[in-house]
Amino acid sequence: MITDVSTVSPMLERAVAGGEHRAPRPYDYALLLATFALMGLGVVMVYSSSAAIAETRFKDPAYFLTRHLIYLAGSVVSLIVGMSVCYKRYQQYVYWLLGGSIVLMMLVLVPGVGVTIGRSTRWFRVLWFTFQPSELVKVTFIMYLSYSLAKKSAEKIKTFSIGFLPHVLVCGIIVFLCLFQPDFGTSLILALMLFSLLFIAGTKVSYLVLAFFVAIPFVIRAITSSTMRYNRVLAFLDPWAMRWTHGFQTVASLTAVGSGHWTGLGLGNGRQKLGHIPTPQTDFIFPIIGEELGFFGVCLVIGLFALILWRGIAIAYRCKDEFGRYLAFGLTMLISAQALIHMGVAMNLLPTKGLTLPFVSFGGSSLMLSAFTVGVLLNISKYNENPIPSDLLTQIKQKDKKFRRPRKTKVTRKTESERSPA
Repeated sequence: MITDVSTVSPMLERAVAGGEHRAPRPYDYALLLATFALMGLGVVMVYSSSAAIAETRFKDPAYFLTRHLIYLAGSVVSLIVGMSVCYKRYQQYVYWLLGGSIVLMMLVLVPGVGVTIGRSTRWFRVLWFTFQPSELVKVTFIMYLSYSLAKKSAEKIKTFSIGFLPHVLVCGIIVFLCLFQPDFGTSLILALMLFSLLFIAGTKVSYLVLAFFVAIPFVIRAITSSTMRYNRVLAFLDPWAMRWTHGFQTVASLTAVGSGHWTGLGLGNGRQKLGHIPTPQTDFIFPIIGEELGFFGVCLVIGLFALILWRGIAIAYRCKDEFGRYLAFGLTMLISAQALIHMGVAMNLLPTKGLTLPFVSFGGSSLMLSAFTVGVLLNISKYNENPIPSDLLTQIKQKDKKFRRPRKTKVTRKTESERSPA
């Protein structure tokens, strides 16, 4: 259970205290503005990074841009849905949402059902587009964790059998399915979400440390069992020694960021996207930003994500119920962690993972689910400032009772002295 956040971080208390005396507002406009700014930048950078590749492969320089605009329209709808649905409603369907996501993760591995791109089988084909269920499971897993932790007392959260082990097992099942696709990046994100939420909920640190050391042999096994992952780690350790083989993406990424200097080479003038980086519009769009927009463009992107992180934590801090607090924190960490890992890979601070930059990279599933995530955060911020109407709250509670099993009442036998009249 989350305790007084001010005792954990006085800086966080000062950060959110500035809005204490402001008039109530329907949504957190700073969060919304940062999201739209990143989406707008994404439109520009997707076209700039993919025009040459699209012209070569499809004879249409706007091939990726056209699809990205369609995805963007869908993401706006996802954002509106997230803003409109009261976040408390997700508590009623959290097990169905998580279970459905896991089933989709299983179905994508069935031969003939899932779509293989490169060496990974992570997608479904829907008409002319693809859908990646691992993007959905990130959100539903956070919803499950938030609901499960919120309904437990602080004493139960600190226990191994109730507060720790069940959540680790659920995460382990999903990670196991991710590694079969294979999708090591999503596995890392899920593990980070699990540890961060358990930590702020009050799980014993000794359990988290134990889980970390227990996971090390499995991580080593996962790396060494795959030639691709093993070579990526070697390329991370010394990319220049493998610049003509497995380290070429990292070398090209570092070259792109370094050649941008202060103001960049200008939009469309980047050179590393011309065959040096295989997927500049998705997994390596950040170095293209650094090359074409320079240091100032990189600072702009980092600043916008820092703004999202700040506003998301402030929303979690102000939330008056445990589920909303956990949910806001988890969704904020999801966006921030994925952005940080994407940028870390571009700067060779982490091995290559294959994660998109939220709101900026090309990709329908990532863009729509990221927008939905922000929509949920905005919905939580709305009810932080304006209490949930009593009729809506009553309706949610009545529906919630239908999904809960009736508690068994403990029957105690009366003694003979209690049965006999006085």
